[in-house]
Amino acid sequence: MKKTLIILGIVALALSCTQNGIDNPEISIEELNDHISFLASDSLKGRKPGTAEGKISAEYIANQFKSFGYELISEDGFQYFDVITGVVAGEGNTLSFDESSASLNEDFTPFNFSANGSLEAEVVFCGFGFDINKESLSWFDYQDIDVTGKWVMILRADPELDNDESLFIPYSSDRDKVLTAKDKGAAGVLLVSGVEYDKKDELAKLVADQMGSNSGIPAFHITRSFANEILSKSGNTIEKLEANLIKKRDPKPFSCEIGLKGTSEIEFKKVETQNVLGFLEGNDPILKDEILIIGGHYDHLGFGGPNSGSRVPHENGIHYGADDNASGIASIIEIAEKLAANKENLKRSVIVMAFGAEEMGLLGSKHFTGNPLVELKKIIAVINVDMVGRMKETNELMVGGTGTSVEGEELLLSLVEGTGLKLAMSPNGFGPSDHASFYVEEIPVFFFSTGAHEDYHTPRDVIELINFEGLKLLDDFIYELSVSIVTSDSSLTFQEAGPMQQNTGARRRSSVTLGIMPSFTNTENQGLGVDGVTPGKPAYLGGIKKGDIIIAIEGKEVTNIYDYMARMNKLDFGQTITVDVMRDGEKQVFLIQLDDK
Repeated sequence: MKKTLIILGIVALALSCTQNGIDNPEISIEELNDHISFLASDSLKGRKPGTAEGKISAEYIANQFKSFGYELISEDGFQYFDVITGVVAGEGNTLSFDESSASLNEDFTPFNFSANGSLEAEVVFCGFGFDINKESLSWFDYQDIDVTGKWVMILRADPELDNDESLFIPYSSDRDKVLTAKDKGAAGVLLVSGVEYDKKDELAKLVADQMGSNSGIPAFHITRSFANEILSKSGNTIEKLEANLIKKRDPKPFSCEIGLKGTSEIEFKKVETQNVLGFLEGNDPILKDEILIIGGHYDHLGFGGPNSGSRVPHENGIHYGADDNASGIASIIEIAEKLAANKENLKRSVIVMAFGAEEMGLLGSKHFTGNPLVELKKIIAVINVDMVGRMKETNELMVGGTGTSVEGEELLLSLVEGTGLKLAMSPNGFGPSDHASFYVEEIPVFFFSTGAHEDYHTPRDVIELINFEGLKLLDDFIYELSVSIVTSDSSLTFQEAGPMQQNTGARRRSSVTLGIMPSFTNTENQGLGVDGVTPGKPAYLGGIKKGDIIIAIEGKEVTNIYDYMARMNKLDFGQTITVDVMRDGEKQVFLIQLDDK
């Protein structure tokens, strides 16, 4: 296997050296085909981040940039960062009481947000784990009981499973319930599914998220049978308790009269991947300090599988990603070559960039904007090229972010005339690709795509389906746009165009917001970073700024984005709240007036 990968690396280098140089600086179908043929080949196995094949893809791209005369910035053109690829339950996970010991993955499993640690303490049962005091809803599962330092057993979900508009929904997630228990002083949580919620009583699966954050206390999902063993001295069962709570709505917490020993041990698996960057300096003594970034992601889904993003997760096969996004990388390489061949005419500088781990949540572009290799204020625009290989017969090209600069639409319309292209323009700067990471930094963006298709995120996204004539047509257009931006006497003027955060849906009822763009960078449970603040919204009006780290809301700790969402879901429209932030190493407290509904 190692020998095969070495050969692949040599082949990648040979291909990049034989195809490169600037003997033919024009964007050509032949060279586009060569690049996609390599990147979407069997040998690169879907370019999954952290794999040897992913690194070979990055080396191929870097060699192309270098051969055109681009300076490889950072570490030989690579900006390295870690991504989380999985989470596993260690052998140290245990739960036991008296003479009974639970079996991992049969009787219990830790949640992915469980903190590693051990606890030996009394178990108390606290219903659905709610502590709700609203005009429209009241429910107190912690009344008249002290849970400090104890295990709390809680039913999952809520008593209104058939009601899609239930007022319980914002309080019903497993993680929110663990946070509430922690607020009440609990040192560990046992969550169990009632029969109405899950008749099969299947244990939750460990699924990694990129935050890698935890709740601060051990948290387990246990089966009903093991829960009933713990409850046996009290004369109760989960089935009876759930039925009674649903029928009578009368929570009555109690001690299970059992001392439970437990240890939580979960491990997040990390791999190293990289962005790829090449720099071409402009010629104007003043304007060369301004930079245009032309980028797109080079990673894809590997062999797919569950939780990979594949639309056919049970279908075993290489996800080639010829359109997504070998087509975009091939385009960037060809555009980079032509720009280098005409570099004497370029006033401003250019960075060509291949983002890593886009498919895992725009991680490469987020890492760059969070750890920039150039000053972000020097970046005058970003052109993001993602899935551009399936041009339809109508020659329609989708362009997003056209409203993120005052001049954007007019510039595009002036360039498209006579090309045969039809532009479908969207002004919004936020979207499901790497340009969003730059838009929230108040940088004008252009997002080019020929759109999704039925082969998207399947093994059927292959080179045979690429429209090379259409790909060359749009690449010529993107080149002309690039030249126009870097040779103009004036820079693009940023303007806000649409929200600077993803609309995550209404969770079956609307909730209040601060109007911030949260950071998804791991802060080691030290708070929630603020990547952007929307003008006119509560956070902006209250004085919160980009770069702040939110550490508490209404005096209650916020250690990560999950805590933040749970706190916000419990607030009311029109309420005035306190938000504690760390700014430049100092704690500050802000009074924030939330919007009326």
